[in-house]
Amino acid sequence: MGELTPELRGFLDTVQVGVLATSAQDGRPRQSVVYFARDGDDLLISTLGARRKAKDVERSGWASLCVMALEPPYASATYSGSAEILTSDIGVPTAAVVQRVTGLPEPPEPQTDEALAAVDRVVLRIAIERVTAVTHMETR
Repeated sequence: MGELTPELRGFLDTVQVGVLATSAQDGRPRQSVVYFARDGDDLLISTLGARRKAKDVERSGWASLCVMALEPPYASATYSGSAEILTSDIGVPTAAVVQRVTGLPEPPEPQTDEALAAVDRVVLRIAIERVTAVTHMETR
C-alpha cells in the first residue's frame, strides 16, 4: 500500500488508541498501547521523557502505530515513519492528545512547555511515510 489516502487519514480520526511499536536497544520490537492525535500527516503521542518508547525513538528515529477499529470487521492499518521526541511548542499537541483521552468536545487549555517539562511530558511525533497491513477498509 504505502500511500496515506483521505480514507486512511479519516480512519485515524475515528480511533483514539493504537499499539505503538519502537525498536529496543537490542533490536527487538517493543510495543505499548497509546492514545494519539493526528496533525496532518503526523501522529502525536504524549508520553513521559523517561519512558522506554521515548528513549527508543531518540536512539532510532523510527516508530510505527497499528490502529484497529473496535467493532467488527475490525478494520486496521499500520502507519510508520521517521519519529522524534519534541520538547518545545508541545502545549497544543499535548492538549490534542488529552482531548482524545477524555473525549471532550474541545481540547483543554494548552500548558506551557515549562509546565510540561516539570512533569517530564514530551511529544513523540511520527511522520507517516508508509501505511501497511490495511485490512477491512475501502481505500482508493
